[in-house]
Amino acid sequence: MNDFTDIQARLNYTFNAPILLRKAMTHASYVNEEGLKADESNERLEFLGDAVLEVCVSDLLYHRYPSLPEGKLTQRRAGLVCEPSLAKLARELNIGSTLLMGAGASQSGGRELDSILSDAMEALLGAIYLDGGYSAVRELIHRLMAPIVDTISAPPKDYKSVLQEILQKNTKETAVYTIVEANGPSHSKVFVAEVSHQGKVLGMGRGHSKKDAEQNAAHEALTAMKAASNTNYK
Repeated sequence: MNDFTDIQARLNYTFNAPILLRKAMTHASYVNEEGLKADESNERLEFLGDAVLEVCVSDLLYHRYPSLPEGKLTQRRAGLVCEPSLAKLARELNIGSTLLMGAGASQSGGRELDSILSDAMEALLGAIYLDGGYSAVRELIHRLMAPIVDTISAPPKDYKSVLQEILQKNTKETAVYTIVEANGPSHSKVFVAEVSHQGKVLGMGRGHSKKDAEQNAAHEALTAMKAASNTNYK
């Protein structure tokens, strides 16, 4: 069995519970081809890692830029946790070659897809959080982000952040994103996201990753808001 020694060396982190690392490196296509239980893929860890990442990056930015207002901090955070940034980190850690992936997904280039790599990166962070606690994952995230934190201000077309800034002018309630559909094979899924605020659906969007679907939902919401009130969000 692969003990994932190389990835642990690259992370400079040794797992107390190696099963968590294996799960983080297990793509859904591998689970499907091997006939394993659905919860043996990295999808639940991805969900957890997404939240952990946002908290740790927020903590990093809050202390690194004490004079930046909330909106600018939000933009910088979005630039660090977006799919391209996470995929870049995953490539630097050589996560693509480490993933347990089904033959079909691998042969179709799945190991190089930003969506798969960024999801695996989040799953890995979720696994470290469970294995070593908040301090361990915080230290790792700060170490990985340190070389790029000053070079990124915002991702291109960060519609989610723009929408949130507009909504927070009138209320402190945040937008809520829900994945309402997920269709297609595990290595080429199409997700449908819905964004709502105070119980009202503002927009829907599709994408080959959850993040893309959410960005497209925010874009639709902004487009509708601009049409209704001439809001300038560019």
